[in-house]
Amino acid sequence: MEYHVPVMLAECIEGLNIRPDGTYVDVTFGGGGHSRAIMEQLGPNGRLFAFDQDEDALRNSIDDPRFCLIHENFRHMKSFLRLQGVRQVDGILGDLGVSSHQFDEGSRGFTFRTDGELDLRMDRRQESSAKELVNQLEEEELKRVLKLYGELPNAGAMAKAICAARREKAIETTFELRDAVKRHLPRNQENKFLAMLFQALRIEVNGELEALKAMLQQAIEVLAPEGRLVIMSYHSLEDRLVKNLMKTGNFEGELEKDFFGNPIVPLKLVSRKAITPSEEELQRNNRSRSAKLRVAEKIAGEKE
Repeated sequence: MEYHVPVMLAECIEGLNIRPDGTYVDVTFGGGGHSRAIMEQLGPNGRLFAFDQDEDALRNSIDDPRFCLIHENFRHMKSFLRLQGVRQVDGILGDLGVSSHQFDEGSRGFTFRTDGELDLRMDRRQESSAKELVNQLEEEELKRVLKLYGELPNAGAMAKAICAARREKAIETTFELRDAVKRHLPRNQENKFLAMLFQALRIEVNGELEALKAMLQQAIEVLAPEGRLVIMSYHSLEDRLVKNLMKTGNFEGELEKDFFGNPIVPLKLVSRKAITPSEEELQRNNRSRSAKLRVAEKIAGEKE
């Protein structure tokens, strides 16, 4: 099964600053590329817990007593670690990109390049898919989703076109959705606008930003002092949340200060700016082009 080549693999592993006897979490297991690289750094007493809500990822599990793969959304990280008897970890890694496998699996509806059912669910155990979304959301709500999560400049026109098309016939496939908005795709930018549309629907269907917020807040709680948080994101909505949390401890990016004017923050930045792929990696792996990697460390002395 073809999963994507891990982006900035060496940089991620370096960012985690792995101790051989440490406990680590890979919240986005996917094809297992990052997890396997972490396992190579662990000694006999090291442990790795991985999360993935996509049942396809379970087939890539690692047969090793030090490894545990949990088939759940990473928004439940803290609870499921506790079930395993784990209260503190030494590092958490998240690669927020959609895997190549999901894009290439036409029946999942993640891409507009092949015709398939309009699904877009990361976890097929959940009930509502993109099909329900595009056929049932009120026009104003649909416009809000496209504007907020797809950052589409013509979100209103797109939403209107989708609603007009579904009045004639329910929109059930990726190509039917593409055809519904065809008139509103700027010339020579068709693919870019379709990618923004599909991104918006995917984020809404999977509640991705809420899940990310939940995981990041829990990360601060479960990281041991000097534990590392290493997060790679691929679009500005995710990167903004990660950046704000790492810099200020909240998602608004507002720095709190104590009586003496010292910042009250749970994390300190390991790299001041986002790490981006090398020229060589960009040439080798086109899907790495929008990746931004941020690394922070839990400040010792923070209350657990």
